[in-house]
Amino acid sequence: MSEYTLQQLADHVGGEVRGNSQLPILRVATLQSASSDAIAFLANSRYKKQLETTQAGAVLVSPKDDSDEVDNAIIVNNPYAAFAHIAQLLDTTPKPAEGIAKTAVIADSAHIGKNVSIGEYAVIEEGAHIGDNTSIGPHCYVGRETTIGSDCTLWSGVKVYHQCVIGNNCLFHSGAVIGADGFGWAPEGGKWVKIPQLGRVIIKDNVDIGASTTIDRGALDDTIISSGCIIDNQCQIAHNVFIDEDTAIAGCTVLAGSCRIGKRCMIGGASAINGHISICDDVQIMGFAMVIKEITEPGVYASGIPAASHREWRRNGARFRQLDDLFKRVKELEKKAD
Repeated sequence: MSEYTLQQLADHVGGEVRGNSQLPILRVATLQSASSDAIAFLANSRYKKQLETTQAGAVLVSPKDDSDEVDNAIIVNNPYAAFAHIAQLLDTTPKPAEGIAKTAVIADSAHIGKNVSIGEYAVIEEGAHIGDNTSIGPHCYVGRETTIGSDCTLWSGVKVYHQCVIGNNCLFHSGAVIGADGFGWAPEGGKWVKIPQLGRVIIKDNVDIGASTTIDRGALDDTIISSGCIIDNQCQIAHNVFIDEDTAIAGCTVLAGSCRIGKRCMIGGASAINGHISICDDVQIMGFAMVIKEITEPGVYASGIPAASHREWRRNGARFRQLDDLFKRVKELEKKAD
């Protein structure tokens, strides 16, 4: 377990120490659960009262929330981001594999970089390239001529199909499938003719992919996930999708084929984005939204019906079905008034 002094942590996040700068810190915790060897954080002024009772050795606070209720603090403009950086320093998550397991199957023509670990029963196919310091968990599959960069982590059961390209410092949680066929079929005489998916998936640097998320390969061109994107669990990214830098997508979201998502977008959980449309930079889409046409202006967008009591929901549903008739009646009244 790593140990840092409060001053070392403050230097790491660009903060200012108040109190004992040599206080040893072993872990991060919430204000409620922290003990004297932990550092906690106050990111929302609504919880400032918890400073009176916390047992944390130190607290990350903003200048406006600093309080004498705690003896030791790091004063920083963004306590939540500072917490994230310190949590990375104190992270105790193990690697998915140590060394190269005897049961791993590695093709002779595969290139394995320095300090790579590969878990039990993993398969690395012909012509694959694994960068330095990458860790591949048990039962993973890396297809032919696929490139995985340096400092990547693939947890157990990740599958990366052939000819995909993954950048540096990427994280894939268990069950993620990268490069499976997109849903490409041509109708012919009441039957379906499969269209081979000949593109790739290209994932650039510093991307995080959640558990059981699927990213389909392109039909002809590539499916591209740009640097800094974070994609939650159980998302479906269809063929030829393009996601620009630093976009965040919450769980169970579906992006249909050939849609384009701009930079720094935030897409709430269980949203659905129609195919062949574009969403511009800096758009926030609320959860359960259905986006069926292009969004060309930055801002916050929402759709869906919030939960209500069953009785209220049925009443509103009945009224919804009457809207068209009501609209026509209002138009008739307007004509008579004229």
